[in-house]
Amino acid sequence: MYKYIREAWKNTDNSYVKELMQTRAPQWRKDSVIVRIDRPTRLDRARSLGYKAKKGYVLVRTRVRRGGRRKSRFTAGRKPKRMGVKKITPKKSIKRIAEERVARKYPNLEVLNSYWVWEDGKFKFFEVILVDPQHPSIKNDPNINWIGEKQHTNRVFRGLTSEGQKTRGLRNKGKGAEKVR
Repeated sequence: MYKYIREAWKNTDNSYVKELMQTRAPQWRKDSVIVRIDRPTRLDRARSLGYKAKKGYVLVRTRVRRGGRRKSRFTAGRKPKRMGVKKITPKKSIKRIAEERVARKYPNLEVLNSYWVWEDGKFKFFEVILVDPQHPSIKNDPNINWIGEKQHTNRVFRGLTSEGQKTRGLRNKGKGAEKVR
């Protein structure tokens, strides 16, 4: 089953996903920026990133405005070249910004991971998997109880999620370095 879901999300133009999301996206734009949801939109992706359908796991959908930073123009005293209005891009990825915003909204939960859901001309939508480290079912699960240890607090703000490691350049160890034989 997960294989077919994954294939449908890989080729959104040739599957049912595009029609489905074009009906859902207008409602998502009207909803608030951060919305807690019951079930993942992409079950295969959520499961592969560590989501389990049990108590202690929380799913949140969030939207982030696309593109670079918006700066207001200076009113006086610069050449247009020196104004620094366009082409100002953040160091963090949009996905990492989405994770951090969700973590600020839910301070008692830890961000486990996140994945892309949809995008349109103005917004990108992500679903963030959160874990409650104080919940008994999380504390008793040997596969996930590491998240309750002290060194894993505020992991999203320190770049310890998968997206955080990617933006810090820790994902590809061999890339950019010469291979020694």
